[in-house]
Amino acid sequence: MPKDFDPSGRLPDFFVNAGTSSFTQFLTHVSPELLPGRRPLPPGLSADIAPHATTIVAIATADGVVMGGDRRATMGNLIASRDIEKVHPADSYSLIGIAGTAGIGIELMRLFQVELEHYEKIEGTMLSLDGKANRLAGMVRGNLGAAMQGLAVVPLFAGFDLSPTDPSKIGRIFSFDVAGGLYEETGYDAIGSGSLFAKSALKKKYRVGLSTDEAIRFAVEALYDAADDDTATGGPDLTRKIFPVVMTATASGVHRLTDAEITAVAEQVVAGRMENPGG
Repeated sequence: MPKDFDPSGRLPDFFVNAGTSSFTQFLTHVSPELLPGRRPLPPGLSADIAPHATTIVAIATADGVVMGGDRRATMGNLIASRDIEKVHPADSYSLIGIAGTAGIGIELMRLFQVELEHYEKIEGTMLSLDGKANRLAGMVRGNLGAAMQGLAVVPLFAGFDLSPTDPSKIGRIFSFDVAGGLYEETGYDAIGSGSLFAKSALKKKYRVGLSTDEAIRFAVEALYDAADDDTATGGPDLTRKIFPVVMTATASGVHRLTDAEITAVAEQVVAGRMENPGG
């Protein structure tokens, strides 16, 4: 008979007693092996045996934030996937994008979504944007052991601040390092292998007070520039109709551009580059 087996079929006390508002902390007590980074790994580097997601960009606008990500995942010198989705809603007013080991990144992103939903159900209120960023930083830090073996995940987090201390900063962007360090960015940021080229593209065009439509166009252009110089970043694929995932977070909530909307923007960018390849 298993240890601590209850023949009555009742759940253990930890499931029914008043507990923590952190789902991650709850999981740490109940099933720590389910947390990213807690699983035993074989010795040595494992980076080349798992698909890696690449470039994500985020831009602050007058209305909130825009986040976009390319669709390519690589495994060494191979294209592991042409249509992976790396940008997702974290909750109703925030977005998360992932770069690094794709499997762990997607798992961490889904756990973060549950973490925010669990907090809201337990506390009856939404966690502040700073609180969300701090929670995500702790989860990234928990994956440090796997990161040291090559399975690193670095997210980009952005959202609309419902209670801003500075009314001019309603759209905020947070970046992280592999050890869980948390940094608030000003205006725009990018992560992943193509981030150097994407940020260089945004640096020339960004200005305070961008409209959402302008930021969407700039995000797609930045991803195009990243794909132009980074083999791990995928550009707009007109043949297969594969285009970046672009989402916005504003006072009205999170919105993902429809296929028709992002197709129109991507085709405009490609047409512009046919006339002026350097942008």
